[in-house]
Amino acid sequence: MPARVPRAAAALLLGLALAGVVAAAAAREISLQEAVAQAQRGADGKVLSVQTPTVGKRKVYRIKLLSRDGHVRVVQVAATQ
Repeated sequence: MPARVPRAAAALLLGLALAGVVAAAAAREISLQEAVAQAQRGADGKVLSVQTPTVGKRKVYRIKLLSRDGHVRVVQVAATQ
């Protein structure tokens, strides 16, 4: 005969499971094009190169831009937002 789980414990487990689903849905991976658009809006420059390194367990987009005044800027955009 299976053991019964008290209602409060079942509700807690269900709440934790739903919280995990909501967190996973909220963490959306953006595309390379979206990351480049964000970087260009912030720095207003021409894209020179793009890399996709992993920092720890997180994927990032490393975007090198040439600004209008001739300076090279490197912008990092998190892939998961």
